[in-house]
This record gives sequence, C-alpha cells and structure tokens, in this order.
Amino acid sequence: MASTRSSSCLALVALSTLFSLILLAHHRVEATALTYNVAAHEKACFYTWADVPKKKIAFYFAVQSGGAFDIDVDVKDPKQKQLLSLEKERQGDYVFTANEAGEYSFCFSNDMSTFAEKVLDFEITVENEKRAAEMDQKERGKGPQAQTDAMDESLFRLAGELGRIDRMQKYFRTRENRNFSTVVSTENRIFWFSLTELILIVAMAMVQVYVIRTFFSGSRRTHV
Repeated sequence: MASTRSSSCLALVALSTLFSLILLAHHRVEATALTYNVAAHEKACFYTWADVPKKKIAFYFAVQSGGAFDIDVDVKDPKQKQLLSLEKERQGDYVFTANEAGEYSFCFSNDMSTFAEKVLDFEITVENEKRAAEMDQKERGKGPQAQTDAMDESLFRLAGELGRIDRMQKYFRTRENRNFSTVVSTENRIFWFSLTELILIVAMAMVQVYVIRTFFSGSRRTHV
C-alpha cells in the first residue's frame, strides 16, 4: 500500500510539473500589475518589451482615488508612433498587436490637477499571439500528445476565464472606491450646508433681537 501511495504521489508531482512546463513553454506570458500614486503635474511612464513582432499586449488601468478620478494616457510604440491617446479618462481596457519589436511606453499625465494626486491601478500583459495557429496545425488525433494538447487547451481557456474574473473584480473595486468617495463628498457637503444654515439662522435671530430692541428704545424716547 505504501509503495502504491508513493508512486501515486510521484505521478501527481510529475503531472503538475508537466503542466507548469506546458504553461511556460506555450504561453510565455509576461505581466506587470502595479499601483502608483501620480502626483499633481507629474508625468509617469512605464515600459514593456516585445522581443518579436506580432505579440499581443493587453493594457488595463483604473483611477482608484483623487480629484475627479480622471487621468491622461499616452501609449507609443518603439518608433514613437502614438498608439493610444486619452484625455481625462477614468479607466480603460485595451488589447493591441505589437507590430514592431522593441520597447513600448505607457505614460500617465496628471497635469490637469493643481494639488490632487491620483492613485492608479494598471496592468500590462505581453503574450504570444501565434498560439491558436500553432494549435490548429498540430495533429491531435492519436497518442499521448493528443491528451497533452487537450490539457494545454483546457488550461489556456481556464487562464482566460480567470483573467476575466480578475478584471471584473478590479472593475467592482474601482466602482466601490468611487461610490465611497461620492458618499464622503456628499457627507461633507451636507455638514457644511447644515453649518452654514445654522450660522445664518443665528445671525438672523441676532438681527431681529437688535431691531426689536432699537424699535422699543426709540419709542420710549419719543414718549418722554
């Protein structure tokens, strides 16, 4: 029994290692997810490298707090050709093909704010786009290679679904932060409006008391 369990454990370890190697060999995905504070009048640039053309680059960003939750975005290719230009955008999710090998720049500008800094979440993912064509060219009809390719395909689809769930969670997080900021702003406005109203009521009461006292004091002098 012990030897059977040992062999089963070894088989599971080998299978998991095989899955990891498959993912590393076929997907070769490079991702960067960061949270950055963009100060007022600051322009922050981040870079990613595409070693060969025809790679797919996914770019996601969302302003979590600060000001009106907006920021300017500028994306350029290695030849400084502008791929994306956005002004006062709150969030975005874009996918484009890297037609040129080299360094791609992703810049965030907070020039429109005089004093408010912006908390920004963004993610840059680079992966190979030729995988689907390679899978279609493979012969997956017989032998262990067919099972390996089927498992690889299942893992690839699972990774895609997990990526969509992660994006959805980020979207809900962004909505939650913005709604919380709206609630705090509304509470502050209600507080200052109530305080202003109270000050005006007290001022009007004092004016009324002064007018009444002046009226009676004037009438007494006239009577004498």
